[in-house]
Amino acid sequence: MILAAAIVASPSFAERSKDAAQALVAQEQNGLASAGQSHLTSLVTPVSRNSAIYNASWLNAQDEASGGAQWECLAEALYFEARGETVKGQFAVAEVIINRVKSGRFPDSVCGVINQGTGKKYQCQFTYTCDGIPERIREPRAWDRVGKVARAILDGRAPMNLTDGATHYHTTAVRPRWSRTYTKTAAIGVHLFYRHTWRVSSNS
Repeated sequence: MILAAAIVASPSFAERSKDAAQALVAQEQNGLASAGQSHLTSLVTPVSRNSAIYNASWLNAQDEASGGAQWECLAEALYFEARGETVKGQFAVAEVIINRVKSGRFPDSVCGVINQGTGKKYQCQFTYTCDGIPERIREPRAWDRVGKVARAILDGRAPMNLTDGATHYHTTAVRPRWSRTYTKTAAIGVHLFYRHTWRVSSNS
């Protein structure tokens, strides 16, 4: 008799499941509401090479970007290496840096890749890190743009398909010796992109 009363007083399994499902839905709705419209829009961005993510309208709609050391290193590299490029060109340069991080043949962090060889004459990978000119951000709007590009790349919101696995680039104003032997993969804006005879695994 006591057991029967306990069963009657206890909620059924179906009721408990329904309550749990409702709690889960409420939690998901709260999470979506706090994510912000720009982030939600980015989650459904097309992933072709002509993706909407690669234009100024998409970039301008993004929240102001910020982050830790890796974000700052990437944003700084984009500012000094590609701030005059198109949005697509800036994403392409960022891609090269991330391809290096993933390759296993370069340092395994964004800051490590960018600062590789810095301080050694003629051995730095990114000229601005060893040209003797202080790195000063003098164009706030350009900094805002490259910061958003860096944030999108680091958050995995960019398709990473512009350069076909490139790990090197140069501007059209120069022709480094290595460009004669590496495989050219793309030309975007004033930059030409290449990969070595090996490819990064993420783009193979």
